[in-house]
Amino acid sequence: MSHSQIHLYVRFKAKPGKREAFREELSSLVDIMSAEKTFISSVISDDLDQPDDVVIYEVWQGTKESWLAEELPKPYRQAYEDRLNDLVLDRKITWLEPITEWGTSNLSK
Repeated sequence: MSHSQIHLYVRFKAKPGKREAFREELSSLVDIMSAEKTFISSVISDDLDQPDDVVIYEVWQGTKESWLAEELPKPYRQAYEDRLNDLVLDRKITWLEPITEWGTSNLSK
C-alpha cells in the first residue's frame, strides 16, 4: 500500500451532558472538511463501553506533515477548536500510516 495517506484516530471524552452537542459540532466539522481536496473519508463512532466517548477516524491523502501544514490552519478549524473547550474534557490524537487494506464499507444512517 502506498504511504500517500494518513489516518487520524481521535478519541474525545465529552463533558457530562454534552455528548450530543459535541457530536453535532463534530458532524458539522466533517461536513465542511469533506469538501477538502485531500479528504478521503471519515467515520464518527460512539464507544459502547464508554458512554461519554466519541471517536472519529479520518482518512486523508498526504502525510502527517502535509496535513498539519495545509489542513490544521484552516479558519473553520479554529472556530471548531474554540468551541471544544465547552464540550470536551479530553482529546487523544493518534496518527496512523496505513500499510495494508482489506475491503471497504459504506456506513450510512
